[in-house]
Amino acid sequence: MINYWQQEEGKLVKLNEEDLDRRKTTWIDARNVTRDDIEILETKFDIDKDTIIDILDPDELARIEQIEEKNQTLTLIKLPVFSPNSDIQYFTAPVGVITKDKTIVTICWTDSEVLKDFSTNRVANLALKDSTAFTIRIMARADWTFLRYLKEINRRATTIQNEMFAAVENKEFVQLLNLQKSLVFFSTSLKSNQLLLEKIRKSKILRLDEEDQDWLDDVEIDSKQAMEMADTYMNIMSQMNDAFASVLSNNLNIIMKKMTLISLVLMIPTFITSFWGMNIPLPWMNSGWLGMVAISCLCLGTGLIGWWMLMGSTKTAQRAKQKKKNFKQYKAEKKQKKLIQIAEKKAEKITHKHIKN
Repeated sequence: MINYWQQEEGKLVKLNEEDLDRRKTTWIDARNVTRDDIEILETKFDIDKDTIIDILDPDELARIEQIEEKNQTLTLIKLPVFSPNSDIQYFTAPVGVITKDKTIVTICWTDSEVLKDFSTNRVANLALKDSTAFTIRIMARADWTFLRYLKEINRRATTIQNEMFAAVENKEFVQLLNLQKSLVFFSTSLKSNQLLLEKIRKSKILRLDEEDQDWLDDVEIDSKQAMEMADTYMNIMSQMNDAFASVLSNNLNIIMKKMTLISLVLMIPTFITSFWGMNIPLPWMNSGWLGMVAISCLCLGTGLIGWWMLMGSTKTAQRAKQKKKNFKQYKAEKKQKKLIQIAEKKAEKITHKHIKN
């Protein structure tokens, strides 16, 4: 979809193509681009088809280049995108900013909050006639949105982790994995935008005045802050995933231990019943009900004895572990008391010296 914007009294106004004032700078806003839109951009605005295809590639990296044969400047910027209906809700998309004379064309394969902020006049002090300032403002708004989305991702991750403390399920792991993927997308795009900033400074493709230089400095600060936040959140989330994986493994070990205990207890009655099921002369063979009762009591008794012995060994191990822990705590407290006493003695000596002097 292609929209046409011009500035009137400091605000962007959406106009039809036939109502445009050719003396003013026009922003051609192409979002959710279709095949028909590609044809319009190619024929009406003289944009090369290969350039449009590159911009519509989701994996395209940020860059700036001069298209000399058409007297156009292309700046490709990575924008953050939030899509609540997707599995991975936070991702990035490239937007191409093509400037020529009094025309600014932005092309993006999806919609983004950054472009919405421009079209709804939520960006203050915007001058559409200065194409360089307009491009830098897009980068500044992108960094601001990156920072906001990173904070939202951190809050969501904290909420999921609190739920996992109560009960660890696969659903929470999938959600954390999707957030981790979003952080990878953000980190890669921010690094790409940082390289773009460095290239803008080094090259003379965009003509920067003092105000543009100041804006570029602010953009670079926000970009570095966003990169550090993304890396920090990635490390924290990776460590939390490892911790929860260890918890799951530990829970599995506890369950397997209980199952092993139960199987060991059940082995004793099974052994007795299988012994009495053999085809050889055995006690209580011809005793009828008395033999059945005796064998049942024997199975029950041996089962209870086996359970008592196994539970007793487990409790003994727990007591030994607790005693070891208490002993370590006692040694630590004793050591701390000694340090306190030594410090008190030193303080007394210093006090006596001061009194004598």
